Amino acid sequence: MLPRGGRRLMTPHGCCGAGSHCSAANRSASPPPQPGIIRRGIRFIRWITPGAILVLLPKCPMCLAAWVALGTGIGLSLPAARFLRILLIVLCTASLAYLLLKRVWPLRKKIAAFFTAR
Repeated sequence: MLPRGGRRLMTPHGCCGAGSHCSAANRSASPPPQPGIIRRGIRFIRWITPGAILVLLPKCPMCLAAWVALGTGIGLSLPAARFLRILLIVLCTASLAYLLLKRVWPLRKKIAAFFTAR
């Protein structure tokens, strides 16, 4: 809608009305940059580390104490090894749950719209 004078009340480009030579217009027109190989590697390591720990974690606390003794030279008592095992399970599960929620949370509206549309 134009006012009586014929001029527009709003410009097509919000910051300056300049159009294509404005840096803000160029930023919004270009696609977002893809993450580099280092960022992708870090994302992969964040996912694989807790999963690998859970897979390789022995079920027996005595075996965990033996692994710690072989790897570090520090001897653990059976109650300490049991506590360490439970602590590792809780921390790895919590970190995987956090990574999953961080990945899925931005998609919650799309998922909800998908299931309500049916």
